[in-house]
Amino acid sequence: SVKPNLVLRITPIDVDATLELRQSILWPSLSIADVLLAEDNSGLHFGAFVPQHEKPIAVISLFDEPLPGQHLVISENDSPSQGGSARFRKFACDLVHQNQGIGTRLLQHAVEAARSTLGASIIWCDARTSSSAWYKKRGMVEFGDPFYKGDVKYIRMKMSLDADTFKDQCV
Repeated sequence: SVKPNLVLRITPIDVDATLELRQSILWPSLSIADVLLAEDNSGLHFGAFVPQHEKPIAVISLFDEPLPGQHLVISENDSPSQGGSARFRKFACDLVHQNQGIGTRLLQHAVEAARSTLGASIIWCDARTSSSAWYKKRGMVEFGDPFYKGDVKYIRMKMSLDADTFKDQCV
C-alpha cells in the first residue's frame, strides 16, 4: 500500500541516471557497462524521486517492442485501433524504499506512457519468477515458457492496456 505521506515525483530521466540502480539491485555481480542495453537510446526512461534524494529511488525503462512469438500478420479483421505493444525492462527500486508502493506507482506511470506516448494496447516484460506474484497482483498474466538469463529464472508477463485494469488492481 502506498504511504499517504509519501511525496513521490516521477519524471523522465536520462538512461545514465538508471544505471546505478539497475546494477546494484538487478545485477550486482555485473559492471555498470553490462547493464546498458543496445536499445537504451530509443527507450523512455523514468525515475521516481523523493525529497532530499537527488538520485532516483526507483527506475524503469520502456520500449516499443512487439510481443515475442506474435507474428505480425495483418488480416482484414484487425481493427486499425489495435495498438502495438510496449515492453518494460530494468525495473528496479532501492531496497530501502521497497514495499511502500513506489514500484506500483512507477509501473502505473510506465503503463500510462505506454498507452499515451507509444500508443500501445499491451505492455509486457520478462519477469523474474521471484517477482511474478507481484506482477500478477497488478493485473499481469504469464505467457510462454519459463527461461533463464544466467542462473536467474524468468517468465514473460503481459497486460492489456485497453481497460483501466491496472488502477482497479492497485486500490
